[in-house]
Amino acid sequence: MPESTPDTTAQTTPQVTPQAGPEAGSEAARTEQVSRDARGSGYGRAFAVREFRVVFAAHALSLLGVVVSEIALTVLVYELTGSPLLSALAFALGFLPYLVGGTLLSGVADRFPARRVLVGCDLVCAGCAALMALPATPVAALLALRCAIAAVSPVFSGTRMATLTEILGDGDLFVLGRSLLRIVSQSAVLVGFGLGGVLLAFVPPRGALVITFGTFLASALLLRLGTRRRPARTGGGSLMRYSLAGTRQVLGDRRIRALLLLLWVPPMFVVAPEALAAAYADEVGVGTVWVGLLMCAMPVGTIAGELYAGAALSPAARSRIVLPLAGCGLLPLLAYPFHPGLGWILLALLVAGSTGAYTLGLDRWFVDAVPEELRGRAMTVHTAGLMTIQGVGMALAGAAAEFWPVSAVVGGVGALGTVCCLLLVAEVRRTGRRAGAAPGAAGQKVREEG
Repeated sequence: MPESTPDTTAQTTPQVTPQAGPEAGSEAARTEQVSRDARGSGYGRAFAVREFRVVFAAHALSLLGVVVSEIALTVLVYELTGSPLLSALAFALGFLPYLVGGTLLSGVADRFPARRVLVGCDLVCAGCAALMALPATPVAALLALRCAIAAVSPVFSGTRMATLTEILGDGDLFVLGRSLLRIVSQSAVLVGFGLGGVLLAFVPPRGALVITFGTFLASALLLRLGTRRRPARTGGGSLMRYSLAGTRQVLGDRRIRALLLLLWVPPMFVVAPEALAAAYADEVGVGTVWVGLLMCAMPVGTIAGELYAGAALSPAARSRIVLPLAGCGLLPLLAYPFHPGLGWILLALLVAGSTGAYTLGLDRWFVDAVPEELRGRAMTVHTAGLMTIQGVGMALAGAAAEFWPVSAVVGGVGALGTVCCLLLVAEVRRTGRRAGAAPGAAGQKVREEG
């Protein structure tokens, strides 16, 4: 299912003070438990927390379900209609409803107990997969059910991100936990579609959707039995009004808005080479093997960069690299117009992907900037915006390639994206100074806590 000082509007949100109880426990007890469990070094500290291991396993299972359903549904719709457009639409619908679910339903993440939301989202997705697998389900219903899963996904992801701050604390363990979940997602890009294709060689598409039903059900069971019940953060009023108010608070705070944009904008530009990999391979006259390599290079670089930053760098070092990597991460794409050879292009993509390690430090800044009672909605808006803006980036890159050579488009994306990212870096610096959380201050804070 599958990325401060609050402003005055944030202060108007009523806050429900959690009661210490046998299940939730007090904040001090939770902090003590996390500290006691988080032994070891690097990523091992996150895996040492039992509840995180459950969340990690559930994430892997639900992600497997999403990948299998995307492939199976695309093939199934094509078999039923013979229409490439409808088949492509079945895949695209995995992106489009994120914006709707992330804005109109974001309040669910804060208004209801997290475990109930996570289990409920998995059960909704399992139900949709079960209906998809029925032989009598028509194409229109298949597409509608795909939309339903996509609309629920940002609520699930935002709730899980906010819950990680309670499972791992809002310090360095949270950063490592978020990084591990991202690494799993990137790994799914590398192997998931290949495994899904192999699966469909032996199982019909509706049979594969039964597997999806099972993965979502297993994820729900893990979360229900393996995580603690925690109270809702806030509540009251109409859900839609509450959700939209939270979105306005998130986007209305200058510091939070700047951090969100720095989380969103680089991915919007960096998806261009992957979206245009097939067209670029055709432009330079190479076969489909190179298409696969061009699409895999950046995810490999992203995984390598995250693993290195998470395992080898201190929290202070991860804080220091945020702005340089975010500002300059798209520069390797400037190699495209010079046609240096495919080996150099692959290297450029690896380097561009590795600069995604800036998100580890930025995740920490984002959590620090968002008031606790707003975290669920803020994380949901973050997830919805990230998925939506990547879809927009792919569409714009494809449209540009209709008029200009792919190499020129990717080079232009690198140049324009770098300008936009440097402007955002400057804005993050300014808002950091206003909030007393400039990069130097943030680095000092994580040094003290680490």
